[in-house]
Amino acid sequence: MSLRRTPHTVRTPARCLGIGLLVCITCWIGCGKPSDNQSKSPGSGATIRVIATTGMVADLVRAVGGERVDVVQVIGAGVDPHLYNPSRDDVALIMSGDVIFYSGLMLEGKLADTLGQVGRSKPVFAVTERIDKEYLLLPDDAAGHADPHVWMDASAWSQCVDVISEALVEFSAKDAETFRQNAAAYQSELEELHQYAKKTLATIPRKSRVMITSHDAFNYFGRAYDLEVLGVQGLSTESEAGLQQINELVDLLVQRKVRAVFTESSVSPKNIKALIEGAAAQGFEIKLGGVLFSDAMGPQGTYEGTYVGMLDHNVTTVARALGGQAPESGMHGKLNSVKEHPSS
Repeated sequence: MSLRRTPHTVRTPARCLGIGLLVCITCWIGCGKPSDNQSKSPGSGATIRVIATTGMVADLVRAVGGERVDVVQVIGAGVDPHLYNPSRDDVALIMSGDVIFYSGLMLEGKLADTLGQVGRSKPVFAVTERIDKEYLLLPDDAAGHADPHVWMDASAWSQCVDVISEALVEFSAKDAETFRQNAAAYQSELEELHQYAKKTLATIPRKSRVMITSHDAFNYFGRAYDLEVLGVQGLSTESEAGLQQINELVDLLVQRKVRAVFTESSVSPKNIKALIEGAAAQGFEIKLGGVLFSDAMGPQGTYEGTYVGMLDHNVTTVARALGGQAPESGMHGKLNSVKEHPSS
């Protein structure tokens, strides 16, 4: 069965690219790329050049493609995809790929128009396209849009592996066995991660199973691993946290005696610091439980810079901060403690 490619037009409310950039894309598509950047044919034996938007998507592609792919990531480590503005260089980069993968569900809002235009002449795939719509969360304040943060549930993110595997097989059938074997092996690794998360987070005492973070990136995490999660901001980091909302969260923290809150590596910590200060004004001490990875993974070249390492870090950090039991170095003994927010 052929995969569904990105439609030519992706509607993104209030997030249109500038006319100049759209003209640039149109001209690039119409005129073709310079000859030294022409894509290699599938049978040439050359490495497949894959462009991926986020670190989470790029890591999936590397796991499935192995040595047959050269993966280039558009949005750098630690950068918030909700707020990312594509440049002309990004257009050139995306157009240089043989295959392009993105997360989807409006995560890369400001890149959506670029991807839609590129999809006229290139194979472009949303890795979340196969996830059952009944699984997706539709928050009340999201204007009917699904929560895009599905990678917070390892069992859901595992479904995205099939999209990548089939797309790569479609592009290079001679490598089908390699891609499918790699996909199966990686899905086994993700199942191990999922079970670790369930077992570890289950050790948190019932009364302490409240997790408060900078924005609503952890709803799938909470549903998969039985935690009540609350974000100071909404689904997108573009939303503002009002004073009333912060005061209500402070009251909840004090009333339920929640001892720890969490910042995120790609989001300003100011709202979480406001919660801590607000609780202190009421005579209740709340600690910073740690820095979590939400919309971006850790630094490239580190364990936390992989999807498995990212989620291992989050699971281990949350469990230990909320009174559960988890090894300090995580599932594989590879974690490096992330104690300070990058912008602190």
